[in-house]
Formats: sequence, C-alpha cells, structure tokens
Amino acid sequence: MSTTTVDLLPCAEPVRFLDERGVLTALSAEAETRGYALPSDEDLLAVWRQMVIGRRFDAQATALTKQGRLAVYPSSRGQDACQVAPVWALQEQDWFFPTYRDSMALISRGLDPMEVLTLLRGSWHCGYDPVKTHTAPQCTPLATQAVHAAGAGHGLARRGSDGVALCFIGDGATSEGDFHEGLNFAAVFNTPTVFFVQNNKYAISVPLEKQSKAPSLAYKGIGYGVRSEQVDGNDAAAVLAVTRRAYEHASSGEGPFLIEAHTYRLEAHTNADDATRYRQAEEVTQWSGRDPIERLRAYLTGTGALTAEIEEHVAAEAEDFAAGVRERMNLEPEVAPLSLFEHVYAQQTPQLREQADMVRAEMEEVSA
Repeated sequence: MSTTTVDLLPCAEPVRFLDERGVLTALSAEAETRGYALPSDEDLLAVWRQMVIGRRFDAQATALTKQGRLAVYPSSRGQDACQVAPVWALQEQDWFFPTYRDSMALISRGLDPMEVLTLLRGSWHCGYDPVKTHTAPQCTPLATQAVHAAGAGHGLARRGSDGVALCFIGDGATSEGDFHEGLNFAAVFNTPTVFFVQNNKYAISVPLEKQSKAPSLAYKGIGYGVRSEQVDGNDAAAVLAVTRRAYEHASSGEGPFLIEAHTYRLEAHTNADDATRYRQAEEVTQWSGRDPIERLRAYLTGTGALTAEIEEHVAAEAEDFAAGVRERMNLEPEVAPLSLFEHVYAQQTPQLREQADMVRAEMEEVSA
C-alpha cells in the first residue's frame, strides 16, 4: 500500500505517557493506533538510573570548566530523557551521530567519559574510536551530521544489516540546508535513519518562533516523504516508546523516521553564554518543574519498582562516577605534538610530511 500524507503526519499533540507529576495518563487514541507501548518498569528503571548518572556527570563537567580543566562544556541538563532513552535503546550494530551537546548520551552508550571529554578539553578531535564504538565524532557544525547519518544508513542497508543510524539534531539545526538534504537523501534511498530533534526552544539565543513557522518541527519531514512524530521530551517513557517504534520502522525497511522531542535546556548554551540576556528566569523555573528525572522517579516509586534502597545505591553510583571523572581530569594530559599530523588524510601528503619533519626537528633540538 502506498504511503499517504496521513501516514506521515505526527500526532496533533506530543505523545505522552506520564504527566509532570509522574502520573500515568491515558494515551491519546491517535498515538495508541500507532503502536506506542508503555515500556516495562525494568526498562524504565534502567533509563532512570542512567539519567541520574548522566545528570551528575553533566554537573561535574560543568564544574570542570570553571576549574579550567575543560575549555568549554555545553550542558544538557533538562534534556536528560532525550539524551538517555534513544541511545539506551540502540543495539550494537546501530550507529549514533551526536552533536557537541550530547556528551551525556555518549556516556549512556558506554563510552569512556575521558574519551568523550577529549574534544571539549581541546586535546584531540575525537577521543574514541568511531569504527569500534559505531559512534561518529561529536559534530560542532550545525546539521552536517544529518547527511552523514543518511549515508551511513544507506551503507547499512546495502550491506544487509538490520542496523539503524540515529542522528541527533538541535532545533536550530533544522534551519540548515544539511538537515533538509539529509532528510531528502534518506527518503529517496529509503535508508534506515532516525532523525531525533531535541527542540530545547532556543538555537543559542534565538527562540523557536523566530526561526520556524511550522506548527511543529516534526512536520518538516512530510515534504520529503518521511514518517514523523512529536513527543514530550521530558517524559522518558514516551521518548523510549517512540524511538523504539522508529527503530522498528527503519530497520524493517520502511525508511527513515523523524522525531521531534519537546524539551528545554535549563543551563546556558555553554559556560561562555549568558542566557539571562534572552530568556526570563520565570521560564526556566517553570521548566524546572517538568524535570524528566523527577517525573520518572515519581512514577517508578508509585509502581514499587524504585525503592529507597535502590535510589540510595544509584545516587552513590553517580557520585563514584563523577569522582572518577574528576580525578582523571585533574591529571595533566600527555601531549604528543606529532599526533597533530595523524588522521588528517588516509595517507599523508608531502606538505604534511614536511611540516611533521619540522616539528620533529624542533622537538629533537629542545631535548638535546
């Protein structure tokens, strides 16, 4: 059966399972017909645990910038459900394409936090092995990873893999040409790519209403023939349910899927940004009351899946994780100047070899 516009349309309201108090709500009839299923308590408890650890890591990384151990850090506090749930549901064969704000997502996938923070420390372009981890380098230019993810999805399909490529995008990046090119390529070639837009309401300092007149960013997929959905990005249960459905859609050969998650960045854009210049404190306070961690904690406590003993254990685990990051980051990095010339090209050009020889000669002269 051919795809119709109705098939592509997102739900009129963002998909939600839990209200802001953590109370289970009735799923809308529209969302129910699309097969979104409430995740098990076991899965949600695992996501909650990782959000707690991720939040503590995020706070520690923010503190490290104030101590001069990191050059910059873009916090994702408030976007915890968007950072953790989609990545937690990935399989080993799947690929992940993150942005510069997605450090919490990377540690949620099991990457070494020291390797993740290498970029933000300024000592290497990418501290982890993208091929080994199936994780692309964190992307600083807006939306360029959308084209990469579409191509990776195409490659997975051509190899006969049932893997998917997950691409994180910010709301500001949907205004970039690469985002549209990525969606169009993915649609035309029917690639198993899931585009996940974290709509945190501000592209640095530009509010959403000044960059798009679309009723929802999820509607941007329709023009390209991409199945789309919008979800309450602070409801981890809904985020997990929708991304799982998107993965099923993509991996079964039905093509790409676009998700818009409505969330909020509680901290400034980075430690170099003054968010008070473009948003009101009342707005931040209002969104603080929609905390994804507290919402899921309340729900799991109500079902009995989360006990005081488990909560205490996870809090201690998060503190140990942060302490490990802090101790390792307080060690001075080992600088290898000649590594500057590695991985620029598959084979070094004559110019790079000449430059490397100059640096090597200077190092030998200093050490003589």
